[in-house]
Amino acid sequence: MDLPTIENRTYAFNLEKREDNSPIIKGHAAVFEERTSIPFFGFDEMVARSAFTESIKNDDVRALFNHDANFVLGRNTSKTLRLSEDNKGLAIEIDPPDTQAARDLMQLLKRGDISQMSFAFQIEKESWEKGGEGKPDLRILERVKLFDVSVVTFPAYEGTDAGLRSYNKWLSETKPKQGIYKLGLLKRRLNLIQRKGGKING
Repeated sequence: MDLPTIENRTYAFNLEKREDNSPIIKGHAAVFEERTSIPFFGFDEMVARSAFTESIKNDDVRALFNHDANFVLGRNTSKTLRLSEDNKGLAIEIDPPDTQAARDLMQLLKRGDISQMSFAFQIEKESWEKGGEGKPDLRILERVKLFDVSVVTFPAYEGTDAGLRSYNKWLSETKPKQGIYKLGLLKRRLNLIQRKGGKING
């Protein structure tokens, strides 16, 4: 049975005000060339510059709350969600709707009860580099397809089955025994979390 291929990553964002005092959610959903650890999966990850260029031009992307398609905050095709790449990374601006649900959410954002955002994506092109001097191997996201950017109550777990499958495939091509070892180590870690009653999202 095939495992899901959509992945999530989490970043902080800001709630700002326009000159007319209307709210705007603004920040960066990803940062370029910043090495990030993917917990439990044994590798690091980095987003290459221009990874989102094609998706921004071609894809219909929504801004959601908790990745829930019933709670739409904006959409790039209606220009209530604006996506762009700048020197830092994937810049986002969301004009939330004037609905009761969105107004309630804005209050939670102002209070700081919710302060993170996750973006859902699918890999279209990636590469791997071997780690050196005790550093983990590095996954480079070269081109991705965006599905949504979401304000989230709980940040999505940063590791995914899709990333793990890709990693072990690469390891099997370069270091076959290590690929098998890494998969076994991951399974032991996940079993330990489950025995302790932990929950894995993403």
